[in-house]
Amino acid sequence: MSEEIPKTISLAAAAVEELRQQINYHNYRYYVLDQPEIADHDYDALMQRLIAIEAAYPELIIPHSPTQRVGAAPAAGFTRIAHLTPMRSLGNAFSAEELAAFHTRVLNGLGADHLEYVVEHKIDGLAINLVYEQGLLKSAATRGDGVEGEDVTSNIKTIKSVPLRLQGARVPALLEVRGEVYMSKAEFNRLNQEREQNGEPLLANPRNAAAGSLRQLDPKATAERALDVFIYGIGVHEGLELETHAQTLEYLQALGFKINPFYRIFQDVEAIGEYCASWAAKRPELPYDIDGMVIKVNHLASQDLLGATSKDPRWAIAFKFPAEQGVTVVQDIMISVGRTGTLTPTALLQPVRLAGSTVSRATLHNEDYIRQKDIRIGDTVIVHKAGEVIPEVISVVLEKRSGNEQPFVMPTVCPECGHEAVRNEAEAARKCSNPACPALIREGLIHFVSRDAMNIDGLGPAVLTNLLSAGLIRDAADLYQLTEDRLLELERMGKKSVENLLRSIDNSKQAGLARLLFALGIRYVGVKAAGVIAKHFVHMDHIRTATMEDLVKLDEIGEKIAESVVAYFTVPANLELIEKLQRLGVKTSEDVPAVRGAQPFAGQTFVLTGTLADMTRQEAAGMIEALGGKVAGSVSKKTSYVVAGTEAGSKLDKARQLGIQVLDEAEFKALVENSQE
Repeated sequence: MSEEIPKTISLAAAAVEELRQQINYHNYRYYVLDQPEIADHDYDALMQRLIAIEAAYPELIIPHSPTQRVGAAPAAGFTRIAHLTPMRSLGNAFSAEELAAFHTRVLNGLGADHLEYVVEHKIDGLAINLVYEQGLLKSAATRGDGVEGEDVTSNIKTIKSVPLRLQGARVPALLEVRGEVYMSKAEFNRLNQEREQNGEPLLANPRNAAAGSLRQLDPKATAERALDVFIYGIGVHEGLELETHAQTLEYLQALGFKINPFYRIFQDVEAIGEYCASWAAKRPELPYDIDGMVIKVNHLASQDLLGATSKDPRWAIAFKFPAEQGVTVVQDIMISVGRTGTLTPTALLQPVRLAGSTVSRATLHNEDYIRQKDIRIGDTVIVHKAGEVIPEVISVVLEKRSGNEQPFVMPTVCPECGHEAVRNEAEAARKCSNPACPALIREGLIHFVSRDAMNIDGLGPAVLTNLLSAGLIRDAADLYQLTEDRLLELERMGKKSVENLLRSIDNSKQAGLARLLFALGIRYVGVKAAGVIAKHFVHMDHIRTATMEDLVKLDEIGEKIAESVVAYFTVPANLELIEKLQRLGVKTSEDVPAVRGAQPFAGQTFVLTGTLADMTRQEAAGMIEALGGKVAGSVSKKTSYVVAGTEAGSKLDKARQLGIQVLDEAEFKALVENSQE
């Protein structure tokens, strides 16, 4: 190498800092802006010099050095990381009418007559959550269940467009950002050509390839696949005063993040529809896959006012492009019975390739759907993937009919137990009338042990079916009474697998109230709703006695969920199951910060702004949440208090405009202390 290694550690420290700044700058120009300023061999020379100096002075190596993007050892498995704020999915619109209906809901929710939106590409990839502290990348996690995801920090570091250190003067102390990891079409084709030459199975599509690449246990394997990322939003942050989503995108780019350049601001919903349609036609020209467009309310204060359901924000929607369609034949129609007793017809299809995967089944929803579309066994049909996920029969090719097709008649008895299958006049579904139907029990148990519920490894559908057939279990509580001797009597159950299974069952006793509440399979209660209810009520006994009024007061809990929860706890068999689980040592409470007496801040929303002298804003937020309060990122009519430190900005001004009570740091401390007495 033409340049010598510095003779002293002080000279070496200065050299590596300058090299890191240069390399980070050129990474940003090349991977984010796509505007390189130096040739590849000049960039390689900078990197090789940095590697050489760090090798000579290993004490100067730091986690966010450009040389450390690929360096971690392969992981034994992925641990879970809780997101600082939930990562919600988006509701979908498939037509101009549905988009207009969303617009009307937003206007009504805000009491407005016009509105501004930002429209962006919906990247077909894997959602990611990044957390930066003091400008340095601390962690990266997949979306997971929206509450927590898999820790992929080492793998994310291999993506050159992800900054390890943020740039610019306005770097917050804490920043959580969201984005989409994707694989370009060119990289996908290269990878498949390589796999074909090696005799390996081909990857289905760039989205699956990106997800699989990011979840490699060895970061070096991830680095071999050229992944990229677009960052599109902010979660938790400290010290930012942004007013619109468009400003947020500009700010993210200034920090060094790669944002998608194809975003536009609209005030006319019809123009949004036209813009979406134009990209539906142009998407083959893009170097990456998109499956739709995302429409977001531009002003952040309006987003906060609209809020979210337990599943998705009310201020955003995905306009999904028409799904890929295929023509195939319905070879048969089968009936399955779900955990609520619903009989669901499924078309067994002649296999057809759709959106990168082979489809051999498609949902037919219910008997009305079959009747309206006149779907018969033997019909040639057009199928697509609804939202490019769930295969669905959308129409029959009538001119292909030969006359030998067989009309399908929905059974009036349950195929699992033979009891009558009845249909309520108000519902399209036909359900088994037998509460002890084996299908209800089996499907309920499959749900109970699933990953987002009690998370019991080793209890797949086949094992549960064996346990039921052998009479070893009749309900979920019986799982906690299984013994090694009885399990060893079953086929294909060796001593080691039995030991692992019993250990997993025993560990699940400590899963906590939120997981248990979801595991019980209460209608409409998903993972997020279960978490909200558990955090508020803390113990199952409190939920059992909760009223509709108690439940609907909670954020994200509507009347439908509340009614279902109350109804569940009026059924004697459900109460018996819960009592049995409690006797067997299953935890029926949720771990929350200890609070003396009632939670005095329950139902109150705080907004923190400015710099606090004696505590960080995170510490202040922790005090509020420990006392039952909620911390929001922007001021609205729903805000109870604004806590203002020094250099408070527009949030303080808005609080005064709305007449919201403002507390300085001393007043906030006094409020907390008085509430704890």
